[in-house]
Amino acid sequence: MGDMTARRELTTYPPSNTEDSEAMARIREFLDRVAPPTPCLVIDLQTVRDRYLELTEALPGARAFYAVKANPAPGVLRLLATLGAGFDVASIPEIELCLAEGARPEDISYGNTIKKRADVAKAFALGVRKFTTDSMADLENLAECAPGSSVFCRVALNDTGAVFEFGSKFGCASDMVVSLLARTGELGLHPAGVSFHVGSQQLDPAAWDAGIAEAAEIAAKLASDGIQLPLLNIGGGFPGNYTVVSPPTTHYATVISDSLARHFGAAGLPLPEVMLEPGRLLVADAGLLRTEVVLVSRKSTADDHRWVYLDSGRYNGMADTENDWIYFQLTTPRRGGETGPVILAGPTCDGTDVWYHNRMYELPLELRAGDHVDVLSAGAYSTSTSCADFNGFAPTTTHCV
Repeated sequence: MGDMTARRELTTYPPSNTEDSEAMARIREFLDRVAPPTPCLVIDLQTVRDRYLELTEALPGARAFYAVKANPAPGVLRLLATLGAGFDVASIPEIELCLAEGARPEDISYGNTIKKRADVAKAFALGVRKFTTDSMADLENLAECAPGSSVFCRVALNDTGAVFEFGSKFGCASDMVVSLLARTGELGLHPAGVSFHVGSQQLDPAAWDAGIAEAAEIAAKLASDGIQLPLLNIGGGFPGNYTVVSPPTTHYATVISDSLARHFGAAGLPLPEVMLEPGRLLVADAGLLRTEVVLVSRKSTADDHRWVYLDSGRYNGMADTENDWIYFQLTTPRRGGETGPVILAGPTCDGTDVWYHNRMYELPLELRAGDHVDVLSAGAYSTSTSCADFNGFAPTTTHCV
């Protein structure tokens, strides 16, 4: 344990800039009144609404397709459907869930480039007509199983500087995008445009510039062959606020709008209609994840830190802590007293079920089993990444208020 703890940085129990907000008041009122079993996530729907309207007002010419994977809670989907949002989906169950909560088939975009022929056929049967591809094999499946559909081709972006990079799994090189979109029309499909993604939790508004520049070059090449691309999907990446406050949405909108005008103007092309795929931006700060302290212990009498075991860990709510990707703000009911360093860990019998490997938090010395530890800005990728019954622990539940 000496080597393990020596390399850890110490993070104080950071105060929250959202802890006393109206949203937190609504969430805490629900928790006090209902006292649901933990771990549980509570989503404030008013915050989701506010973030959606803020984004669509900042980019009034764009259409937002919510990234369902961020949080598929029926209440969230139902709200966004009533606001006129579209939905970016990756599977048949996500499509069926969106339809059940009021989405229209034409509001659904099947953005996953990795899909079975049977799933393409099922999506088409359900009325979906927007698909994204990045390979000839998938394009041919679309031609056979989803004839007449609109197709985006995803261009690969590398080293975007996001907290969560997508690496080389998705997208293809620009010249292949040109070939695939040219082939799209020959196969009886409609070439919709280029898509790209700058990675999740992107804190640099300028990160979209490279993708927009490539998209403009691709559109210009195809326009010279008489193929017009009416749309551009600039993906997601718009961040939530954790221990680092992100730039305002209006700043992202200004930078993206300037980039669109500059690159498409230089190519002599009209501006395309823009699609977005926001996820974290809409739901991260809307959520509070309540956990319970299972056990507080030390590994030796000489330890200067405690282990705090919580009923939520890597497998049931805290997947974003993997590789120390996201540092969350925490609150506990024990305040005002002394604090000391702790290592946070989940409840399972898995040795990697430790929240952070390079950082310790400071929490109150009086913290005891049965106390609650609340994780702020936990509305994205907490319940959606929970495993089903690993070690017998149930996935984290969601409540919408």
